[in-house]
Amino acid sequence: MASLGLSFPPAAKTPTYLASSSSTFFSNSSLSIRTSQYRSRNSVFASVKCDMPESLNVENGNPSIPIINERTLPKFLESARMEKSVSRTSTRLKLFSGTANPALAQEIAWYMGLELGKVNIKRFADGEIYVQLQESVRGCDVYLVQPTCTPTNENLMELLIMVDACRRASAKKVTAVIPYFGYARADRKTQGRESIAAKLVANLITEAGADRVLACDLHSGQSMGYFDIPVDHVYCQPVILDYLASKSISSEDLVVVSPDVGGVARARAFAKKLSDAPLAIVDKRRSGHNVAEVMNLIGDVKGKVAVMVDDMIDTAG
Repeated sequence: MASLGLSFPPAAKTPTYLASSSSTFFSNSSLSIRTSQYRSRNSVFASVKCDMPESLNVENGNPSIPIINERTLPKFLESARMEKSVSRTSTRLKLFSGTANPALAQEIAWYMGLELGKVNIKRFADGEIYVQLQESVRGCDVYLVQPTCTPTNENLMELLIMVDACRRASAKKVTAVIPYFGYARADRKTQGRESIAAKLVANLITEAGADRVLACDLHSGQSMGYFDIPVDHVYCQPVILDYLASKSISSEDLVVVSPDVGGVARARAFAKKLSDAPLAIVDKRRSGHNVAEVMNLIGDVKGKVAVMVDDMIDTAG
């Protein structure tokens, strides 16, 4: 183009003040429209008033919400449950008792400084068991005291239903406290075609929803392995030792007796705690269930105080 000797004037530029003024115009227009819409919405919301018992206090330009106590809720939120005041000192540990041994559970609660939880347990005419918790256990650590002693089947079924009730009530953790563990003697097969009922009971308690089991002086330590949940196996030996110590019996006049050969290890450990007292063993034979016959006595018990140690006393024969 320059070689032809032609020249063109530079292109005209749009004045910057026109562009800026046009953008300012449109932004001001949109701002005015939004402001009008906001005012219209505020006018609509201003016509709706909550029925609050007290007006909001404004401090430093920020509204402060009043503390809601008991009856100061709006009417649309009031309910029978809201009217009840919540105790802030309530513990998150709950202790309930079955019908097997309520006196034991009451003494445990007294020792721990707690109150027994309220539970409704009754039986229908056909023998079915009904359990209903009378207080909330949501998010609580629940302990159920229920030995499965005689009648074993009823107490065991009652325990299972109590565990299920706590689980369905959204308890955080359920611990079954079983001082006397029924069916513990059936922990192995001694003859053909026998059941291992201890394993079956462990499965029932686990499937019912228990998170932990606390048992005392199990028939054999292998029973703990039957559970798929943690088991706390505690021993009553310290309590019995304190009782014997209160009797002021001389260690020379004391002998610990094992009622059978299988309990020798238990009796020896007990005798060691009694200033290494002497040990005696009863050799007995069983011709049937709950039938025992003494064959021999190993050890000297003449003129001494005999303390017989056993994990389970059924007939005391």
